Amino acid sequence: MTGTGSVPERDAGRVPERDAGSGPDALPDEAWVAALAGLPAMGPSRLRAILGQWAPVDAWRRVARGTAVSHPAVAAACRADRASVAAAWSRAALDIDVAGGWSAHQRAGVDVLIRGSAGFPAALADDQEAPAVLFSRGRPAVLAARRAAIVGTRTCTRYGAEVATELGRDLANAGVAIVSGLALGIDGAAHAGALDAGGAAPIGVVGSGLDIVYPRAHAHLWADVGSRGLLLSEAPLGARPEPWRFPARNRVIAALAEVVIVVESHSRGGSLHTVDAAMARAVPVMAVPGSIRSPASAFPNALLADGCAPVRDALDVLVALGLSSVPAGGQTELRPSPQGDAVAALAAVGWEPASLDDVITRTRLGPGPASLALARLQSDGWVTCRGGWWERVATDIEGRRSSP
Repeated sequence: MTGTGSVPERDAGRVPERDAGSGPDALPDEAWVAALAGLPAMGPSRLRAILGQWAPVDAWRRVARGTAVSHPAVAAACRADRASVAAAWSRAALDIDVAGGWSAHQRAGVDVLIRGSAGFPAALADDQEAPAVLFSRGRPAVLAARRAAIVGTRTCTRYGAEVATELGRDLANAGVAIVSGLALGIDGAAHAGALDAGGAAPIGVVGSGLDIVYPRAHAHLWADVGSRGLLLSEAPLGARPEPWRFPARNRVIAALAEVVIVVESHSRGGSLHTVDAAMARAVPVMAVPGSIRSPASAFPNALLADGCAPVRDALDVLVALGLSSVPAGGQTELRPSPQGDAVAALAAVGWEPASLDDVITRTRLGPGPASLALARLQSDGWVTCRGGWWERVATDIEGRRSSP
């Protein structure tokens, strides 16, 4: 084949005959699919097109020889780049040790799940853009839980981080598994809250190989999610976090979720990809209201203006999931209820910054009792104080539930 970067047939990916599906030492389909997924520019649609035409070992031979792009479906997935893509695949295949790569995945405890196999997540099997393969570490059983995605900006405000943490914690305690991309900001805060709760285990969907932690600051979070929940990726070991992988990852997050919650996101943030993917799949999208002066709340506020349901606390999400009550064993009251003067002090602080004088005026408490009540609320996690201004940071879900 000319013009497509083909290589001589005898060098087709340097595949030993014993590895090509014959003899007792034959490699499983998973080994060939992992090798295909590791080729340069092998995005989800291209891999899906290739495996839709041939068995994995045959697909590898054709890709390695530069002939796969001659099939119309593969050519369509490669578009105008098919000649350069075919050449890049052929060159890369010469240096790939298929058997060695398969052994590496086994040693790392990473499962390779091919679409159609018994272990492939049912929630993704019939998706309109279903992954051809998933690489996983952790406990697949967590996918049986109800699932909510919490997404948002990496550059979130303190308000956004606190809300994401509380939602992650309270939903996990209510038996709802949190799905996110493990990014900085909102994603990480939501998963930190879910892990602290000790309820439903979290699910992380990442944009690199499961051995390439990105961002590096979340190494501990990756480890915790992988050991207590489930990590998923479409990329094999060694795959770098290339920019194109993240919009593709976001569609998986949307497809796994039963509801997508946007906490904070700028008007052009990456959450737009997740929301678009969710809406294309008829997955409900909810948004946390934010200040109209905050750029970080521009996108969720726009979603609210367009008719998306608001999220004030975890109860709103539970209602959207059709859960009228917390599952057995779930907990949502995570801090002591205010008592005595603290009840009035908490009401006086409200949801806007308030000074000690404001609290004294609104409650008619003396300076001493008001200060003591605020100190108790702070120690119990209801309020925080910055520069002399008190702010409420927690919602009483149990109080909301018992309200008429």
